[in-house]
Amino acid sequence: MSLIGKKAPEFSANAVVNGGEFVENFSLNQYLGEKDVIFFFYPLDFTFVCPTELIAFQEKLAEFEKRNVAVVGCSVDSEHTHWAWLQTEKNNGGIKGVKYPLVADLSKTIATNYGVLAGDYDYNESGELQFTGDPVAYRGTFLIDKNGIVRHSVINDLPLGRNIDEALRMVDALQFNEKNGEVCPAGWVEGKDGMDASHDGVADYLTSN
Repeated sequence: MSLIGKKAPEFSANAVVNGGEFVENFSLNQYLGEKDVIFFFYPLDFTFVCPTELIAFQEKLAEFEKRNVAVVGCSVDSEHTHWAWLQTEKNNGGIKGVKYPLVADLSKTIATNYGVLAGDYDYNESGELQFTGDPVAYRGTFLIDKNGIVRHSVINDLPLGRNIDEALRMVDALQFNEKNGEVCPAGWVEGKDGMDASHDGVADYLTSN
């Protein structure tokens, strides 16, 4: 079920911030009224595609911060595993240098509430609880506005790494719309014209382009 236009599911969980500090009861509520948020899920620490994504987010972190956007990552690993990965050098498969928060979702409830868990619990014929699928999160990315509303989401299957520049483009589109009241056509990027949402405005845009 899509979360677009709905309140982002709330949570309070352990996290690691600033590359190595443990925090209890971390919540996205701290950003309400202050910042937009890119909240993203990845399958597991110490894997192959995941470090390329987390490092790519770090490399673009200044661009997000310039737009007053917080970046927060989450996986089903513990905060201790997050910490160990954050202390590991990049040439050894680590993500040392990543500074944005990483949330621990050992219970898998956050991933479940966001609709990105790659499997589910069920009972077999003997009444025994089992897990079907992969007990990790898909590569979900959620853009949450200052009011805590999900405005954009994209979910990639496990083998498919995401595009960080596209996340930035969506931030630009959201903030352009909020500032100018205009909508963003296909392929819109910062610096391009938007469209007047009225019927006449759309017609004028199509005629001129």
